[in-house]
Amino acid sequence: MRLLMWRHNWSVRIGGSALLLLVVLALAAPWLGTVDPTLFDAASRDLRPGAAGEIMTLEGEVLKHTFLMGSDSFGRDIYSRVLYGTRVSLLVGLASALVALAFGVLCGLAAGYLRWLDGPLMRVMDGVMAIPAILIAIAVVALYRASLPSVIVAIAIPEIPRVTRLVRALVLSIREEPYVEAAIALGTPAHRIMFGHILPNTMAPLLVQGTYICAFAILLEAILSFLGVGLPPDIPTWGNIMAEGRVQFVAYPHNVFFPGIFLAVTVLAVNILGDGLRDTLDPKMAKRV
Repeated sequence: MRLLMWRHNWSVRIGGSALLLLVVLALAAPWLGTVDPTLFDAASRDLRPGAAGEIMTLEGEVLKHTFLMGSDSFGRDIYSRVLYGTRVSLLVGLASALVALAFGVLCGLAAGYLRWLDGPLMRVMDGVMAIPAILIAIAVVALYRASLPSVIVAIAIPEIPRVTRLVRALVLSIREEPYVEAAIALGTPAHRIMFGHILPNTMAPLLVQGTYICAFAILLEAILSFLGVGLPPDIPTWGNIMAEGRVQFVAYPHNVFFPGIFLAVTVLAVNILGDGLRDTLDPKMAKRV
């Protein structure tokens, strides 16, 4: 019944529609993109949006081309790079959220149900939370070669303690319920109680938390790339595009403006979706919707 209320929640509808559109753009980037995002031509550097120019293919052939969002200082098409950057940002956001949720759920279940593990495990989580997320991400990326998996892990690590604390608080409440006590009295193994009785009742808050992690991961990936410690410059990401265009921002603001707009809309859409899911799945908030 509560799932049907999603259709009447404007936050879910607006955020979900915007996010669905971005997913379609990301999947259709090879067809919607006008050229390969790595192709460049020195004669077409720093063109304004809508200007006509030339682009050189990998075979050395020079083609006439219209730069819908202009070109950067290397003569690359901003439009194609922004579209392909949507793929990277959504992938990083979703993968980071899944990794953080997976490890956070395991740690939270263990800390909340196994009393002897609660103290030591939570002290470790408190130590991780005491370090700013961006510093942890920079340190992890610096230890390993900058790549998509390393960036995903670097972004997910700071979010694991937050998921752990959420799941632990839920477990401490749920394990006092009569059905859990009945399962314990019947001699049900601990792993079956945790994953069969407790975990299903934590899915709604975890779904909401996952949307916030996804939005934060997209933003943090752009920050890391903008600082030059994220994905390699040859990979088109919104952060890389803005980092390359910030030097000429006054003269050519389109290099930063278009990827910045896509970044802002994506983060806003995910946050709006998360707010709508929270209002729908929370019984107290659902009465007001």
